[in-house]
Amino acid sequence: MTSGLNVADAEILAQMASAIGADSVLKPDARYLEEPRGRYHGAAAAVLLPKTTEDVAHLMRICSEHRVGVIPYAGGTGLVGGQVSTDQPGLVLVSFERLNRIRVIDPDDNVLIAEAGMVLADVQAAASRVGRRFPLSLASEGSARIGGLLGTNAGGLNVLRYGNARELCLGVEAVLSDGSVFRGLKSVMKDNMGYDIRNLLIGSEGTLGLITAASLRLFPAVQERATAWMAVASVRDALELLALSRDILGGTISAFELMHIQGFDFLAETMPQISQPPRFQTQWAVLAEVEEGSGSGLEARFERLLELAMERGLVADGSLAQSEAQRHAFWNVRESIPEANRKIGSISSHDVSVPPSRIEEFLSRAKPALEALNSDIRINCFGHLGDGNLHYNVFPPLGRDRGDFENLRSFVKSIVHDLVHDLGGSIAAEHGVGRAKVPDLAKYAGTAELETMRRIKKALDPDGLLNPGAVIEVD
Repeated sequence: MTSGLNVADAEILAQMASAIGADSVLKPDARYLEEPRGRYHGAAAAVLLPKTTEDVAHLMRICSEHRVGVIPYAGGTGLVGGQVSTDQPGLVLVSFERLNRIRVIDPDDNVLIAEAGMVLADVQAAASRVGRRFPLSLASEGSARIGGLLGTNAGGLNVLRYGNARELCLGVEAVLSDGSVFRGLKSVMKDNMGYDIRNLLIGSEGTLGLITAASLRLFPAVQERATAWMAVASVRDALELLALSRDILGGTISAFELMHIQGFDFLAETMPQISQPPRFQTQWAVLAEVEEGSGSGLEARFERLLELAMERGLVADGSLAQSEAQRHAFWNVRESIPEANRKIGSISSHDVSVPPSRIEEFLSRAKPALEALNSDIRINCFGHLGDGNLHYNVFPPLGRDRGDFENLRSFVKSIVHDLVHDLGGSIAAEHGVGRAKVPDLAKYAGTAELETMRRIKKALDPDGLLNPGAVIEVD
């Protein structure tokens, strides 16, 4: 165990069962101990299923008394191993799936207070029922839960207009390492009463506190929307297209996704049932979406954008969605690409960001460096062009398995991450650090940054109980 943490033995588990009910203390099964990419397989003494914030506080007090480590578990969709402990079988895993109520929904204040176990799609649906919208959107929204999304400061498809999860949260409630409850469920935009504990907890991946509920910002429902595929010859053209889109469409752009043709090939290879757009003759495609209130004439303005972009040679071909069903089909392609990637099995996957103006330089330098390792590798790059977040993933040749290239994995990652760092980017853009990137954080973060993080961790979690082994190494 890490730092002298103790095993949750039968006596400790009996105390927990007495506190929250025997039906809420379970033996762990496989779904709690694996992450989606299959690279991490964990262990735990028990899975705990609290129903209330008070239950979580009771459990945390028991863990604090006995120095037992705690792994927070939300939807299990994280891709950096933050929800899986690989080397500490004696800790407990706290799943928030039963904290799944909406406490408040107020369309006048544009606020929805959701418990941490609420599935994102259910929050979106609840907002829609009162004529509002919660705009956080990502491929795993049918299973990802609010606590995990805030814990990792999730990004997704609409960051360009609405920001990351952090920008969509007004306040949080959280249980701290000693079992005390931070009650910060504010519903106001402006709150400068001292240190910003909310934003310290958001993005901390459960290492500073266990988020149990959140006040979420709602927005007006979309009245008009336009969505289109656009074929572009290069990333430079895609960036110029984005600049032109901003000139013509202003702040209505909610998503501007860049995809390499390799992603479409992977879909055809692994998921042929997915209906794809007409085959583009370029190496890159953009999926863009704009939104506005009623009477904005948005579709006509989008059509004008397409005309201008084609006239200027920025777009070789385009397809504007003619119905809501076609729009969903367009987005189904984009949201199925991560699943196709998992079916292929990457040698190494990277969630990185670089300044948008340097994306082209990153791509031009990364590919030859990687092909020097093996000229037959396949690279699938896709991501959120407006904020510079790329999912740059390296795969084995057709017909080969990723296991055949395990000896290259660390070299591939180092090439990509070194280059990202050199270009002033981040090696953890929207998935977090988890356990997978702890050595990378230590390598690329500055000395003062690391020491500040360690001091914060020591102050809020002096015994190292919260998600031990995740985010940052501590003594």
